[in-house]
Amino acid sequence: MSNLIVLGAQWGDEGKGKIVDLFAEKFDIVARYQGGHNAGHTVQVGGRRFILKLIPSGILHPGKRAVIGNGVVIDPHALLEEIRTLEEAGIDVRAQLAISNRAHVIFPFHRMAEKVSENRPDRVAIGTTSRGIGPCYEDKIGRRGIRIADLLNPPVFETLFRYLSEDKQTIARAFHLEDQLDLDAIREDYKQMAEQIRPMVCDTAQLLNDAIRAGQRVLFEGAQGTMLDIDHGTYPFVTSSSAAAGGACTGTGVAPTKIDGILGVSKAYITRVGSGPFPSEDHGEDGDRIRKAGNEFGSVTGRPRRCGWFDVPLLRYTAMVNGFDSLIVTKLDVLDEFDRIKVCVAYRVHGEITQQMPAENALLEQIEPVYEEIPGWKTPTSGIARYEDLPAAARDYIAFLEEKTGVEVGCVSTGPDRSQTMIRAGSKMEKLLA
Repeated sequence: MSNLIVLGAQWGDEGKGKIVDLFAEKFDIVARYQGGHNAGHTVQVGGRRFILKLIPSGILHPGKRAVIGNGVVIDPHALLEEIRTLEEAGIDVRAQLAISNRAHVIFPFHRMAEKVSENRPDRVAIGTTSRGIGPCYEDKIGRRGIRIADLLNPPVFETLFRYLSEDKQTIARAFHLEDQLDLDAIREDYKQMAEQIRPMVCDTAQLLNDAIRAGQRVLFEGAQGTMLDIDHGTYPFVTSSSAAAGGACTGTGVAPTKIDGILGVSKAYITRVGSGPFPSEDHGEDGDRIRKAGNEFGSVTGRPRRCGWFDVPLLRYTAMVNGFDSLIVTKLDVLDEFDRIKVCVAYRVHGEITQQMPAENALLEQIEPVYEEIPGWKTPTSGIARYEDLPAAARDYIAFLEEKTGVEVGCVSTGPDRSQTMIRAGSKMEKLLA
């Protein structure tokens, strides 16, 4: 019985939500292991569009358990709003969802702290969503955070909230923002929300390990993408959590020995939101064509995504860091109208050709992409159900990516719906999902 991790192989927005939703029917539990409500997973089912920010995509399958792990940071307002939206769509969220008692809680003063930090005149803005995720993780690592278990224990919450809010008041006074914080109102609001989520809270590490011992299958869902990982991404232009495969274990309490496979999700091209290096970004007409054809605008923020060509050195790096067994390539149909398709196959840094990902931000910014061009297929691929029925040039493109990255492409997606996805017969992915 395979337990698998599905995560982003680029800078996020690769289509993980759709893939997790598609694979969920083969699993008993879908567990989210990091991030906050800055991650928007868009899933389209039978013409209906769902945007999931905190709740794992598996929630859309009746009877499947959805778990928010300890590695996630939770804004109760955002969580309850998402629950209400899904319940209005007829989904029995409260019967399916389990929330870790060890997950940390986002407060309004976390959002305030992030806006202050991003807007400081002496700092390069990271381009965050200003939802308080980073400052919440800062409090977690600083050992002053408040967890869901604390929120549900009124005397403990009162004490911890007083200590934490005193720290935030000091910051607010320094930036003349003290009038924006009504701490008494915040405290009472969170007490009320605690009672609404209480029935869904448990020790999710125990839940998951008990389920695995009983022979149930777990699908671990990452947010963002590997290149936004706090350790392995393009630091400092990264998220505040472990988005790579290792985060699945620390973010859920399930041991690495219980994981049977790791699947990466990559677009047939590449996008990025916010600031930071992007070697294969296309600033011209082709970048605009990709953005329009792919509807590349943030599902949570609406921000236009930066667009560019598939980056082989980047994928080889994320495959190394995660140990991908197989790759899912999404949005192949976006490239249908291109006569020629560029692929970044190497980097030139200070005149030297390299396949390696530099660690220094200054070097990342100086990369010159080395491109090869592949013939396009100039015919629609959307709606094709079998890999063998793809145009020959499209299959050649996939084969080129496999050869250059060293990773099997076991699944190809050509549209937003569940039905617009094909798993290649005989692939390692097919075996892992069996």
